[in-house]
Amino acid sequence: MIKRSLLIENKTVITTKNSQLVLKSEIRESIIPIEDIGFLVIDNNETYLSIPAMNLLIENNTAVIVCNTNHLPNGMFLNLNSHHIQQEIFKNQIDASIPLKKQLWQQTIVEKITNQGILLEMITGDKNSFPFLASKVLSGDSSNMEGVAASQYWKSFFEIKFKRERFGDYPNNFLNYGYAILRASTARALSGSGLLNTLGIHHKSKYDAFALADDIMEPFRPIVDEKVYEIMQKFEEQELNTAIKAELLQILTRTVYFKDEKSPLMVALQKTASSLQQCYTGDRKKIKYPKLWS
Repeated sequence: MIKRSLLIENKTVITTKNSQLVLKSEIRESIIPIEDIGFLVIDNNETYLSIPAMNLLIENNTAVIVCNTNHLPNGMFLNLNSHHIQQEIFKNQIDASIPLKKQLWQQTIVEKITNQGILLEMITGDKNSFPFLASKVLSGDSSNMEGVAASQYWKSFFEIKFKRERFGDYPNNFLNYGYAILRASTARALSGSGLLNTLGIHHKSKYDAFALADDIMEPFRPIVDEKVYEIMQKFEEQELNTAIKAELLQILTRTVYFKDEKSPLMVALQKTASSLQQCYTGDRKKIKYPKLWS
């Protein structure tokens, strides 16, 4: 089932009634079935969210995302008890061997570089060396093919002079917003599969509470890049506004492709997360990543 993504930009009071979410603003009042909501993005500092509403959202595995004064996602609430064998899954994840994690990271980076190459060729119309770079990724990406590919990718991706930086100039702000939404969606899927977001397979910063989401989202980043490229052709604005944020939220329902089926991104992420859980139990050897284009 495709879940709804709600963006709150006006001063709103969010409560519950009969297990439904009630949203009251100066303009209107809305009642939404709680089970229909996958993501609630709060981008207004005067929004009131009641504790019963917050608990109901979390129990429904809804990702509640809070934005900062720059209108960028700054934090999120996730369900900490979303699987019936949570402790067993945590133990498998914690006990995962270093060789297993290196193999999983190798596969992840191969998928990322492959997707970057496909998108870059679609945008520029030129063949590139990304299939070769993907073939050279070693266990754990010890030769840093990810960095080599990234350098080539960003030099050619946009028509304007561009440097990819977290706090850099336009269109970094668009990319950052899209990546934050992708990160939240990935974290939600991993949490729903009973996995501990803090324990990554590659990212290890002690300050990163969502290291595993940062790992697993990597092959999906080109979805955001593609959407930002499309937005730049459609809008002249260089600052985030409601229309552009709504466009970026559309990535959650974008279609991706598995071998025998197609799926919205938010559903595909759940399948990917479930396959990772099975890698930790030994039931699978590879993460199930979809193709981003048919």
